[in-house]
Amino acid sequence: MNTASPTQTTGQSRRRTTLTFAILSVLLLILLAANLLTGDSGLPATALIGAMTGESDHTGYAGAILSLRITRIAVAATVGAALSVGGLLMQTMFRNPLADPYILGVSSGASLGAAVLMLGLPLLGLGTSSVAGSLGVAGAAWAGAALVLIAVGMVSRWVRDILGVLIVGVMFGYVAGAIIQVLQYLSSAESLKLFTLWSMGSTGSVTVQRAIIMAVVVAAGLIMATAHIKSLNLMLLGEDYARSMGLDTRRTRLGIFAAVTLLAGTTTAFCGPVGFVGLAVPHITRMMTASSDHRVMLPATLLAGIDVMLACDIMAKTLVLPINSITALMGVPVILWVIFKNMRRC
Repeated sequence: MNTASPTQTTGQSRRRTTLTFAILSVLLLILLAANLLTGDSGLPATALIGAMTGESDHTGYAGAILSLRITRIAVAATVGAALSVGGLLMQTMFRNPLADPYILGVSSGASLGAAVLMLGLPLLGLGTSSVAGSLGVAGAAWAGAALVLIAVGMVSRWVRDILGVLIVGVMFGYVAGAIIQVLQYLSSAESLKLFTLWSMGSTGSVTVQRAIIMAVVVAAGLIMATAHIKSLNLMLLGEDYARSMGLDTRRTRLGIFAAVTLLAGTTTAFCGPVGFVGLAVPHITRMMTASSDHRVMLPATLLAGIDVMLACDIMAKTLVLPINSITALMGVPVILWVIFKNMRRC
């Protein structure tokens, strides 16, 4: 029999939470240092350290390499934070442990926007250079993600059940996927290769200016997510309970959907669809914190997402592989663990 008093239980929970944040913070510092010193430039770590202290013989070259690596680190951290928090929001909204930030078709919409630019315009005999110069793949992908959100949001105003919204989002994803397949079938090998490379995900092709734009938009999405912490805690027991507590569930739903679109849509637009991070990291955080309180879960998930994405980026640079390959290898064991854990409960 468990004889621990509520005070003891609360104290244990606080100590566990403090320990979790301490571990994630120390791990973040280690991964930041490791990421700075990892790359394919062939420059020794001593030269990079010398560049940071101004004592290197290759200060100019090492400084340029450092600038590129710092930008890539910032992009990876932004992607990890955005997708992890987006996954947490969706898992809470749908009360589904296998929900991810792409479940509403945001990724499919972004991919469709990119496909129209990279595959559709060449089929019409239009060059992509002028359009890409003013709009770019990122702009087209974000437009596609936004259109999917608007469509899902309009439907959700008339659908009371959250499960119906989920089905609508999945259907939009299938429609976008079907259009993409048609474009791929009709496209040339060169256009198809460009789109395939984009769909593999990358954190190393984002410029400093675009990284700043991405960080600002993602920050707005994180602020929106933080503003819904109380509503998310109410939603843990379902929409009926939340409504009985006076929560406007439809308004909350739209606000959370908008936040997830800013988070997942922006990262997909700039870096391609990076999978499994938003699905796996919230489960890792729950295991570490043993908590469902979003006052704890949201910042812990954000930190854990940054750590995981930085670790995946180090492996991607070391092995010279697409980031999606690494995140899949990381995410699949976590998802299998969640499935087997839920099966044992049945």
